[in-house]
Amino acid sequence: MKFPCPSNHSFPAGSTEGAPDEAGEPEIITETITLPPYHVVLLNDEDHSYEYVIEMLGRLFGHPPEKAYQMAIEVDRTGRVIVDTTHRERAELKQAQIHRYGPDHRLPHSKGSMRASVEPA
Repeated sequence: MKFPCPSNHSFPAGSTEGAPDEAGEPEIITETITLPPYHVVLLNDEDHSYEYVIEMLGRLFGHPPEKAYQMAIEVDRTGRVIVDTTHRERAELKQAQIHRYGPDHRLPHSKGSMRASVEPA
């Protein structure tokens, strides 16, 4: 994709960034940066139902019910499940969303959200 360059924009001597292409428009050179991956790990507790976990994973991560159900089984059996792998900033955002999701209205003893951690992948 090419974008026009403002006429008052200059580049260092010898730079080809922004140099006109064959059509006479400046060419934008992009560099891909790979960020290290982090896991968002949902931690088990006894204060939330499978329905809560399935609903939350669907709303916050877009997981289909079948996948969310499998994750609910894993967190129940092992105490933890990786629900997302992404860059650190987004992982921390998703962790915060889990922490703010609220109690499970299906269980009277549920007083708050589930917990999650962010770990290097």
